[in-house]
Amino acid sequence: MQSALPRAYLILVGYLTDGRQEDKEKLVDGCLYLKDNTGIIPCELLHFELEWLESLFLFPSWSYIPQTDQSAAGYVEILVDPVPVNLPEEVPDSIPVTYPASAEPLLTSRIPCKKRSKLTVAGELARLGPLLCIHQKTFFFLFLKCFTSAVWVPVLVQKPNQMAWHHVLHLGRRYTITGLSVSSLKKSGQRLFVTGVSSCLLPYCAEQVREQPLDSAWQGESTQSSSFGTPEQLSNSLELGVEDERPGSTKESKIISYVGTVTKILNVQAGLFLLDNKVCLCLAYQQFLNSARGLRPGACVELIDVHLLQKPLVSFPFIVLGACLSSTVVLKSFSRLSTPYQPPASSGNLYLQLLFRYNLGMPLYLWLVSLLESFEERFSCFFGRRRLLLSSTHRNSGAAEKFLVPLLQAVVPDREKARDIYNEILAKTHQCPLQKYLTLNPPCQAPSLSAVFRVAEQKIWEGFSPSQLLSPLEAQHMGTQELNRRLSWSYCTLSAGSFQPRLILLGVLRVSSRSSSLQLQDKSSTLPCVISHKDGSPFAHTALIGSLLQVENYQLVVERFLQTDFPSWKQLSNLEHVREKKTSVYVQFYFEDVQVLHAAEGQIQKALRRGNSSSLRKKDDDSLTSELKTPEPKMMKLEDPKPDTHRDENCQKGQSSTRTTSCVSYLFLVTQKEGLMLRNYQLPREEDGEGQDLQRSFQATVLWLGRPRLWSHHTEAGNLPELEESSCDGKEGMTRQEALLLFMGKSLRWFPFLHLDGLYRFIVPHCSDLEVFDKLCFPPVPAKFLSGSSCPLCLLVQDTWHLQHETWISCLSEHQLATRSVLRGMNQRISSIPEVISNSFTGSLVSFSGEIVERTLCASLKNEKPSVTLGLQKQKGNLLASDHSVKLGVSVAPGSPVVVDVYIAATYLQHLWGLLPGAKIFFQNLERKISRFHNVYCTYIATSCVSIVSLPASHLPFPSSPAGEASSPSLVFLSNLQAHLQHLPQARILCHLSCVLTLSLQWVCSLCSSIFKQGRCTRHSPPCPSHTGVRQASARVLVEDGTGEACVLCRNQHVAAMLGLSLVEWEALQNCVQSRGRVSIQHGEATGTGCVEEPEDFVACYLRSLCRSPLICRPILLDFRLDRKPSKILQPAPLQLRNFRCGEMEFVSQVEPRLSLLCLNVEEVEQGALNYLNSERIRRASCHC
Repeated sequence: MQSALPRAYLILVGYLTDGRQEDKEKLVDGCLYLKDNTGIIPCELLHFELEWLESLFLFPSWSYIPQTDQSAAGYVEILVDPVPVNLPEEVPDSIPVTYPASAEPLLTSRIPCKKRSKLTVAGELARLGPLLCIHQKTFFFLFLKCFTSAVWVPVLVQKPNQMAWHHVLHLGRRYTITGLSVSSLKKSGQRLFVTGVSSCLLPYCAEQVREQPLDSAWQGESTQSSSFGTPEQLSNSLELGVEDERPGSTKESKIISYVGTVTKILNVQAGLFLLDNKVCLCLAYQQFLNSARGLRPGACVELIDVHLLQKPLVSFPFIVLGACLSSTVVLKSFSRLSTPYQPPASSGNLYLQLLFRYNLGMPLYLWLVSLLESFEERFSCFFGRRRLLLSSTHRNSGAAEKFLVPLLQAVVPDREKARDIYNEILAKTHQCPLQKYLTLNPPCQAPSLSAVFRVAEQKIWEGFSPSQLLSPLEAQHMGTQELNRRLSWSYCTLSAGSFQPRLILLGVLRVSSRSSSLQLQDKSSTLPCVISHKDGSPFAHTALIGSLLQVENYQLVVERFLQTDFPSWKQLSNLEHVREKKTSVYVQFYFEDVQVLHAAEGQIQKALRRGNSSSLRKKDDDSLTSELKTPEPKMMKLEDPKPDTHRDENCQKGQSSTRTTSCVSYLFLVTQKEGLMLRNYQLPREEDGEGQDLQRSFQATVLWLGRPRLWSHHTEAGNLPELEESSCDGKEGMTRQEALLLFMGKSLRWFPFLHLDGLYRFIVPHCSDLEVFDKLCFPPVPAKFLSGSSCPLCLLVQDTWHLQHETWISCLSEHQLATRSVLRGMNQRISSIPEVISNSFTGSLVSFSGEIVERTLCASLKNEKPSVTLGLQKQKGNLLASDHSVKLGVSVAPGSPVVVDVYIAATYLQHLWGLLPGAKIFFQNLERKISRFHNVYCTYIATSCVSIVSLPASHLPFPSSPAGEASSPSLVFLSNLQAHLQHLPQARILCHLSCVLTLSLQWVCSLCSSIFKQGRCTRHSPPCPSHTGVRQASARVLVEDGTGEACVLCRNQHVAAMLGLSLVEWEALQNCVQSRGRVSIQHGEATGTGCVEEPEDFVACYLRSLCRSPLICRPILLDFRLDRKPSKILQPAPLQLRNFRCGEMEFVSQVEPRLSLLCLNVEEVEQGALNYLNSERIRRASCHC
């Protein structure tokens, strides 16, 4: 609640002046001032007379209004008329005048007149234009109307001693102006009356004037041209906006008059004020009256001839009254509230500059204001200089201008006609940018990051149903545990076009030591991000930290985490079984799609100028601004402000006690990097490690290059002199000194920047001790256990050190080739996926890159020992249960037949972003394992690390199925599969179904997987409480395609397709099996497979007759993959002799052992399609011959 303005019971004494006497160089702006011999201060009066100028007055009632900026002076509001001390008395004379009806022909026709001829015009003030200040000239227009008709003439008032007239003139009153001459504008030639130096403004009095004929005074040779030129700033740079773009739906604004009270200043820089809590007044299209002095909340204003615009912007909540150059704004009464004065910026006002530059209509201008307000609110606290964001210069545009100009150029692409302000003021028919408008639906938005979170979460939960995550054909065969596990983790991706309007991301790039992830940050929140390069190189731009980024092409990933207890798939529509919903939101984009709006300043130089490095740690916990103004070296808000209590004494001793800008740097190459996790690290000074909490950390093995170097300034360390010296000395001159770097605490911020084969430099600011790195090194194990010197020394990275990325090995120049050859010898071996799954591979730790084709959440591997950190990780809020793992199917390229599975425990996933189908990942130091089914897979262990090489394609918004299923598998022969058994993920064959070997239909308990019979579980010890059964089916069939035979395992819905049963027949069969619990049959060569037959059951008899029916034996199109886990592992058999009969002829041939395949899809083949596929298959076979 605002308080009343306090009264000052003091009498002021001073002179009223327009400012001309104080500073002759100062521009006369039409404002009034109060002065004495001690100083001068602006003032505002509701009533003013011209004879008051330069006169001494007593001011009995006044109020001083301070500015919001306490360092700047305010102004004085004169509440009642001042009391004159001595006013000069003037004796009026009779004045000859001309009325507008008689003077108007001088402007419309070329009547010659004498040079320097003067004219006095009397009339009623019909319109009063605003004060305009352009090109260091102040002027305004007024219009005098005839007393008896509607004829009016324009008058240009431009002399400095006449600017005070603007305070005297009132609409509807009668005035006399002397000393007028006829002039014309240079460019348009439009004629008007112009005041001279001797012109006077007098109140009209009929007794003191006499009408003067024109013939006696106006006869001469030609008209003179006004020396006042057209202001190029407006007329040359203002063009029509989008108002005429769609004339069919364009609205016409109404011109009205309005009296209201200012209730709120919406944005003084943009000229927006709220009247009566319901109407927005926009003064941006005319310059502010007296620099907006007096327009405080509580003041009453009268608006004359303003434009009424209803709903110009969809998101703007108020009706708008726009004042154009033909409108008049009059201050009727001062505010009695103690609200300070907010002056608009006199120069560098980006709101008005962009408005005039692009000649924006009201809808676009309001949209521009909303973008700029949000921009300033979100990022002014980071950079501490608001003018840096909002000022505009020709040489160096601010961040806000870099952001807004491309958007405005897109919506106002054409500049056909410039805005002519003189025609806008003087034309008989009114024309201005506010005359016509079109309700604007904003083309884009740039909300705060907290709003991005809300909108993204709202979007993915709107209309969400768990049934969307699973195929009904798959879900109906899942037990309770598998069903809820498959629902517990899913994701969707949103692009800028997924939002209406299109969403642009803005944020300051920072890195958090708590999450060790890159983040975009504004005042409201932070958004984790994954940044990659389109060429596949890792993102390591440490210099970009603290920069303001704009991203329009991105993928906003929303991970969904559900805790559910669905008994079966039939209840998926019942959301009561969803116990908890959580989300995790992050964004991923390419660096090439980033526009840097504001580059981070040299934070190292800023830190060096601040004195000793201990000042880097002194931050105000309660002030975001203070933290941002004192960042760590080359960092902008790297950390939450917490004082560091682990300052190393050795480093302190090595630093100079005097203020210095020197620093020590050390170049190194990363040869190995391990993942981020909890480790049992203890500092060397800690004697007893018992009871110590595990430290979240990571480590990297590096190779020091050269020796530490001392620099007088940070910018000198940029030419890699260490490699230059090594190249001159040859390969022998390169010393191979390895070290194990330990990153803990605030140094965890360097985790996303550190990558294999990267050359980096540690920089220790305010340090001149070249042995600072050696002093901080310690052995990895206590000295009493250290038997040799083969282990590299450990170095604990200090919080104040700065990491600077220099280059990559592959980017070294020609004269550094010798060094590069030495460094490449240190590289870690990177294998290919075919090499990893090859039987000849012998390594236990593997590194490779590949594309994720499938992501599945599964139970943890049974042979994996639980990590000691599981409990701790769960306490820290891991969104997935610790007994889960994610299985990634990784291939060399999309559609490649080579796939390897990678298992990552859920406890590691909270530090891993971007593991999505379609993403290309580089895996380091995975453990290679072989399953009991002789399948090769890899697991993520403590020494492993992953990095994103490239992002998934943006056309996969809801990948509920594994990638690769959308593309049609290639058509192959069974005889060609033997050479590709280990590398074949999926294929298709045109084959003949020979017979059904085994068939099993059963109902199992959804909870314990026991047989479910007659509506209840058959488990008795202990009793199972479940009342929900799940139907399951499996069959083994024999197929051949003329080149070989294969045994195909079919499950669930594929069994019905193999048997040729319709949906109704299949449902009826399943209902019959439900009362029995299980029905199984076997046929032909399938003896010994463990399938027990029940000959007395009529359902079994039906199935047996169906399997032996010739209708089953038919051509089919089969999609399959290798059955990696057969129910019984058969040893490979040698070639066998088999008898084949065709009619009366019998053949003997050698055949390969039957392959074990897993059915993925079955399609019936019509005769026409069969002929086409046969011919296509024969054609492909002949091409390979």
